Amino acid sequence: MFGSILVFLIVLSILVIVHEFGHFWVAKRNGIWVEEFGFGLPPRIFSKRVGETVYSLNLLPFGGFVRLHGENEEAGITNPGRAFLNKNKKVRVAVVIAGVIMNFLLAIFAFGIVYSFSGIPRDSGQVKVVDVTAGSPAQSGGVVVGDIIRKVNGKEVSKVDDFVRIVEEKKGKRILLETDSKKLTLTPRGNPPQGEGPLGVVISTTEIYFPPLIARPFYGIYYGFKEALFWGQIVITGFVSIFRNLFRGIVPSDIAGPVGIFAVTSEAAKIGILALINFIGILSVNLAILNILPFPALDGGRLLFIFIEKIVGKKVLPKVEAAIHSVGMMILLLLLLAITIHDIQRLIKAGGISGFIDSVLK
Repeated sequence: MFGSILVFLIVLSILVIVHEFGHFWVAKRNGIWVEEFGFGLPPRIFSKRVGETVYSLNLLPFGGFVRLHGENEEAGITNPGRAFLNKNKKVRVAVVIAGVIMNFLLAIFAFGIVYSFSGIPRDSGQVKVVDVTAGSPAQSGGVVVGDIIRKVNGKEVSKVDDFVRIVEEKKGKRILLETDSKKLTLTPRGNPPQGEGPLGVVISTTEIYFPPLIARPFYGIYYGFKEALFWGQIVITGFVSIFRNLFRGIVPSDIAGPVGIFAVTSEAAKIGILALINFIGILSVNLAILNILPFPALDGGRLLFIFIEKIVGKKVLPKVEAAIHSVGMMILLLLLLAITIHDIQRLIKAGGISGFIDSVLK
């Protein structure tokens, strides 16, 4: 259990510190005084000033934060030229979205590592048998894992859809399968068991390709970017569905909070390092999109106020904006508490982590 907790804290810290480093780096580049970069959350254990920035180690061992000069209120600004609030809209937007961009880049990097080591999936143009169900017509007829199916009833097949369509049309009738080395006569079942096809065979045209070693990082980045976009679409669709249900008065039951993330992280770590890195990528995309939502206390909420400033031609009073962000943070904390309680109830009801993960993935 201690090992699982440690892995969870490390994963969470990586996600948050990478996010905060984005704010830190862009603020520094634009002349904003970064007062503190904290590792973990207060209370503070140890700190050291390097240049003008205090780097602190805090008691709660997860996450991190960046404190910018003049970030929320005009009161207390001692160096107006280097205060966040006094920078132009373009700079403030760049600082705000930097964390989101860093999380997206982290996801690309994580997925890129996975693809570099596990290979690149690609269409082989060959219908290959990857599994045969025991007692099925395919097994009885002599089909084995690894067979490449070239023709069905004399028709060439190079796509899964072509194979499935022909077999579906010939249910209950004998068909001829031709592979590289043999010809087999089979009869597809008219009413196969649930979860099985007429022949009881699993096929795929996907193969795993390992590019030359020197080219793998470039392939990894390319496919990592595509994977990040894919998960981005999944996450956005999920959020849209959640908000749509909330407006209909339906409370989502499949949202996972800290406890759920801890459970899935533990299971991913058990599978192996690549599974854990892949999960970090998925979490990083989630964090990026969550943070860009236009809700107070989130990066998207700060962007919203800059947008309002652009429309009306003047800033919202910093005290008013700070108060709204504070209320937003309270709402988020209450929501997080509610989701955590729900997670714990589901964990108890499921009888353990495995059952809980099954309920999350349904």
